[in-house]
Amino acid sequence: MQKFILLVLLIIASSYSSCSKKSTDPNNNPGPVPTDSSGTNDAGFWLTNGDQTVLLQQQVKLSFNTKTNQYPIIDVDSVQKFQTIDGFGFTLTGGSATLINQMNATAKAALLKELFGKDSSSISISYLRLSIGASDLNASVFSYDDLPAGSTDTGLIHFSLAQDTTDLIPLLKEILVINPSLKIIAAPWSAPIWMKDNGSSVGGSLLPVYYNVYAKYFVKYIQQMKANGITIDAVTPQNEPLNPDNNPSLYMVATDQSAFIKNSLGPAFRAAGINTKIVLYDHNCDHPEYVTTILSDTSSAKYVDGSAFHLYAGNISALTPVHNAYPLKNIYFTEQYTASTTGFAGDLQWHLANVIIGSMNNWSRIALEWNLANDGSFGPHTPGGCTTCKGALTISGSVVSRNVGYYIIAHASKFVAPGSVRIASTQVASLQNVAFETPAGKKVLIVINNSNSSVAFNIRFKGSWITTGLPGGSAGTYLW
Repeated sequence: MQKFILLVLLIIASSYSSCSKKSTDPNNNPGPVPTDSSGTNDAGFWLTNGDQTVLLQQQVKLSFNTKTNQYPIIDVDSVQKFQTIDGFGFTLTGGSATLINQMNATAKAALLKELFGKDSSSISISYLRLSIGASDLNASVFSYDDLPAGSTDTGLIHFSLAQDTTDLIPLLKEILVINPSLKIIAAPWSAPIWMKDNGSSVGGSLLPVYYNVYAKYFVKYIQQMKANGITIDAVTPQNEPLNPDNNPSLYMVATDQSAFIKNSLGPAFRAAGINTKIVLYDHNCDHPEYVTTILSDTSSAKYVDGSAFHLYAGNISALTPVHNAYPLKNIYFTEQYTASTTGFAGDLQWHLANVIIGSMNNWSRIALEWNLANDGSFGPHTPGGCTTCKGALTISGSVVSRNVGYYIIAHASKFVAPGSVRIASTQVASLQNVAFETPAGKKVLIVINNSNSSVAFNIRFKGSWITTGLPGGSAGTYLW
């Protein structure tokens, strides 16, 4: 397939002389305009093919020029700037941490450097999500204050991070040595069951009598993680609050979350001097009214940094109306899983178009895939937890296989550093794309060819362009 791409580029190059004397449409085709003034004549190009014959491989550098041709154009405009980017990454589930810690020391060190390092051999993950207590991709269900049936602990005397001190916290400390600027968002899958109206880890709602106690539970979590050298940048009050069927899970409607934030969580953070952001919702794009219900209440909104979304239902475009209604509130895309039942090509195409390109073009500051790692049986998971969630990595002992989620994130995380800003780029037919300017002044364009056929096209910036091509279903990241 690499030979095929090179052939496409040779065909494109050979067409320059025959096309250079043709008249061009200024709204579509490149014309004789001034050359690029950005200080470089070359663009790097990294390619992943849907058939897996090429996986995040750097291709021959492409040169900017002003020779006319008839291919469609993606215009990149760094004058138009949008949101700042915080990062790209995964959820470091308890199961992921266990599997990575079971690797031998040499293999583990090499993997962590590959994932979180900042050199040319790394994919530079810059953002992680954690569960507060267990998620469904822990080996067992737990909270940080589990008690015998019928007992309560309103003073949180028994609060303890002990369950996470074996794998998760030690691994996070190692990761933070590699990347001290890594940002973390955390969410509970359930409150301790003694705070719930059904006394179960599955479903049920938080009893209002425990709102203030649960707010202090968040405060203790943030403070004790900080004591372990781990700063929690943001929390959401509940993972997937409209999904009461997972294990663990908790049902929390918008009016309840609003009451919890304005009467308990927000005031508790303020009283304790907690600067961790409160990000609401953390669920699917089909119910943006959940977000607007809370943000329309100024007593709640004053404590809220923004809202978080998943895309198991709805359309990624739902993020933009939320941004337009509340432009001072940030948007985060926090979860999407790839399944054991789907294929590499389809997942590469859909997730890049929606999770990476779609979320960024609809104002998200982050894009996270779901679990970082699992074993060959898609575990560990709780009883009733997800049995088909495929990690970015499959780990067997010290042997690591890189799955489609790895490449979905790597096409962004390796090139788009935190602090980058989304800039304008035009959408052309099947070539969905998003562009960024990095803190170093580099330009990055991520493109997915959403057709089944190869497409040749131009990337135009400041009056000159490169001519390139992508096979059907393939992804390209361009850097200049």
